[in-house]
Amino acid sequence: MPTPLDHEFVRAVARAADRPAAPLAAGPDEEPAGVAHRALARRVKTLVAAYRSPDSALHGSAHAVAASMTHVRALRAAQTATGLFAGGDNVQSPPDSAFTVNDVCDAHVLAAGAGPELRHVTDALAEIAGAATGSLLTGGVHTPNHRWELCAALARLHRSFPDDRLLARVEEWLAEGIDIDAEGLYSERSANYAAHVSNPSLLLLADVLGRTDLLDAVERNLATTLDLIRPDGTVETVHSRRQDQHHPFPLAPYLPHYRLLAIRTGRGDFSRAARLAAAGGIDDPDLLAQTLLTPDLCRPLPEPAAPTLPRHRYLATARLAARASTTAHTVVYGGSDVPEHRRIRSGLACNPTFLRLFAGDAVLDAVRLSRGFFDLGPFRAAGMQRLADNRYRLAETLTAAYYQPLPPDRRQGDGVHRMADEGRFSAAMAFPDRPRDEVTQTTRVDVDLRDDGADLRIDISGPRVPWALELTFRPGGVPDGAVPIGDARWCLTSGPMTYRVGEDEIRVEVGVEAGEPLAGPDRSDVLRYDPGEEYTVVGGTDATTGNRVYVGGQGPQTLTVALRAHRPAPAV
Repeated sequence: MPTPLDHEFVRAVARAADRPAAPLAAGPDEEPAGVAHRALARRVKTLVAAYRSPDSALHGSAHAVAASMTHVRALRAAQTATGLFAGGDNVQSPPDSAFTVNDVCDAHVLAAGAGPELRHVTDALAEIAGAATGSLLTGGVHTPNHRWELCAALARLHRSFPDDRLLARVEEWLAEGIDIDAEGLYSERSANYAAHVSNPSLLLLADVLGRTDLLDAVERNLATTLDLIRPDGTVETVHSRRQDQHHPFPLAPYLPHYRLLAIRTGRGDFSRAARLAAAGGIDDPDLLAQTLLTPDLCRPLPEPAAPTLPRHRYLATARLAARASTTAHTVVYGGSDVPEHRRIRSGLACNPTFLRLFAGDAVLDAVRLSRGFFDLGPFRAAGMQRLADNRYRLAETLTAAYYQPLPPDRRQGDGVHRMADEGRFSAAMAFPDRPRDEVTQTTRVDVDLRDDGADLRIDISGPRVPWALELTFRPGGVPDGAVPIGDARWCLTSGPMTYRVGEDEIRVEVGVEAGEPLAGPDRSDVLRYDPGEEYTVVGGTDATTGNRVYVGGQGPQTLTVALRAHRPAPAV
């Protein structure tokens, strides 16, 4: 009995591949000038997959074959004497070349099974793979996910061109252990790299090596990601340690992984996620090749499981909590790496957003808190404590110092003292050798998550310094009850404010428990976001965009903020 197929899905992935492949086949001899090596390899793979697929308009097309060969020649020309590929920010990069070789090897498998018409393409791809093998076998990496991309390339090379040295090198990398924590998050905590690198690489390795533990790691990551899916169809990234920490990440790239594991395990929650990932249409041209290489993807999905609401999840390792109901989806975050490492750096979690709130089309994208304390930047919690099932405490203590004269035994008669960094400033003053007078400020934010939003109590202790709470709303609505101060900014001093988009709204009410009155709209020196000297010294910023509402004042201060979502009752 033939295996049932999801014909609608198969036709959709063929159409997605045809969109970029058809124009290439229409000009099969046109040289691809200025196209990077990774894009060249992906084009070859897509053209060969379209040639192989009965659902593609290019099925059996001689023009697709000719276009494939044109791009293969360009790809070979981009290969250096080391077998690695030229171009890109990372010079002579084994992992960057591994991305290309992974596609080269997949295209080789597809071409080798296509018959004599693709013999020249097959031979040329084998030549490219062979030239790259030595450098990938001995090459190094510089990010966590690169290990698994490189391993996947070595495993694919072994799949087509068996070589025990390749497997031995894979085992050497895998012996470090997969960098996945107890909650199911990879060490980079990045949706982008989980979806595009770690998960697909580990799935491939599990298949080639027969390693069920690698398959289990992917399933754990996908299970955790379920609780990070936001109502707008994106995956939460505020806790990421990579570039996506400042940008929304779509669920669509997770589609093949949720779909494959839903089909193989029967998990209804994965099936639901796969349907959500495809809800906006299928645009990834690489999916066609994946269905040909992994036919299980073409089988029908199991029945999707309805989500359980309300739902609450606390990821202790990332210090992130999410609560979802039919009314609101709220995220609280206290897992920044900045308080520990005292710097802004690629590879660290630096986003100062500590709360988000979704109420249908009304979205509070970011809540941030600036303090005018020695230009040390906005509040980033150094710790997150779970006080009760739905209550959390975020806290950070900042310390700066004034330095006394050097002790006699540390003085240099010539006045030349060693350059040193004291945490916020560098100078030739031998800071560690000096007595210091410290100034300290502590910020504490208590958050009570509710089905319809959140209650915040913010306590700023220490010296008298300005502070500003910034609430950034997604464009599409207008704050009602706040005073406009220009440039898509508003000031809130008293009374409630409502941000409404259609029938969805978020209501904000602020109260002062202790301290001076709140700053009025004339205090532009207070009502602003300050990214801190780490950014401003190089002319940069991590400021948000959107409709920004400010509440400001002078510390020490204690205030309360009530955030309430209101939405029409769902139809029965």
